[in-house]
Amino acid sequence: MNSCKSIDLDPILNDLVQFINEGSVFLIAGHKEPDGDCVGCQLALRSILLRLGKSAQVCSAGPFKRTELKNYYNQFLSIPQMQDFCTPETKVIIVDCSGKDRTGEIEDFLDKFPIAIIDHHAAVKHPPSTPQAPVFVDAASPSCTLLIYKLVKALALELTKEEATLLLFGLCTDTGFFRHLTEKNYAVFEAAAEIIRHGAGPKSIFNIINGGKSLNSRILLGNILSRVESHFNGKLLISYETLDEFKKFGFEGRDSDSLNQMLLSIEGAEATVIIRQECDDNCTVSLRSLDNIDVSLIAASYGGGGHKNASGLAMKGDISTVKQIMLESFSSVFVQ
Repeated sequence: MNSCKSIDLDPILNDLVQFINEGSVFLIAGHKEPDGDCVGCQLALRSILLRLGKSAQVCSAGPFKRTELKNYYNQFLSIPQMQDFCTPETKVIIVDCSGKDRTGEIEDFLDKFPIAIIDHHAAVKHPPSTPQAPVFVDAASPSCTLLIYKLVKALALELTKEEATLLLFGLCTDTGFFRHLTEKNYAVFEAAAEIIRHGAGPKSIFNIINGGKSLNSRILLGNILSRVESHFNGKLLISYETLDEFKKFGFEGRDSDSLNQMLLSIEGAEATVIIRQECDDNCTVSLRSLDNIDVSLIAASYGGGGHKNASGLAMKGDISTVKQIMLESFSSVFVQ
């Protein structure tokens, strides 16, 4: 097997390179309900490991709800088979989440092997880092794909066009195609420019993320918009998708990014809550915000996760119950 010497001065990155050098078989996992950042990280990292002469496979508990992921999901194992990975050199790398507990139904399988973590979420607790299980976390990074980019640099490799495309796809997903960045993020644009120099096409990625929507997704958007409620003097907007709508439209009808972008463009709006009833006693909740409102803290308090301005969670209960809980949670933000 090939190995690389880390050229990075970050000791955790050096430990991560050593972790990779010492393994020959890798499972690359991400969080359940993956997004483009998670998928881009997993697939780019698999390509990098294969180029190093390793055996590597990506796995995910899913579900793949986003239309922009439809060309990627069939590359993932949903249930890894022990006989395929039972070697002394098998290792796991979890990307874009705090650890195995957010990987869903594959958690118990992953727990059988040494685990490294690459993540950029702030409002979560990560396990302690050791050379045998490095935890490479940068909460200041707007995308986990930028950490994979740093790993590539530490491995002294050049990105392939495919890897560059996957990294730019994830970066554009988590930054809202750069609209969530500020003047403080100039280094992100420098990294993006280098990724683009390796063959990633911004126009094609924009079309992947924003195109390919179904007519049903537009109908569902209209339904959800028609029942938006305003709270705390218009600072919080709440709406929901019913169980009947979920049964009719499924995941294919969802377009959360467009919906939240429209709602947050309303004058005075600072945060949004979209509740989706997916079965009789369980809802998923999408949280979005502007500027300094950190919705990841609310999501994390209910076992969810995400970013300062974009997070999510799942909760037992029906729409009315979950809505009341969300209103109480946001009251501490908007009621002084």
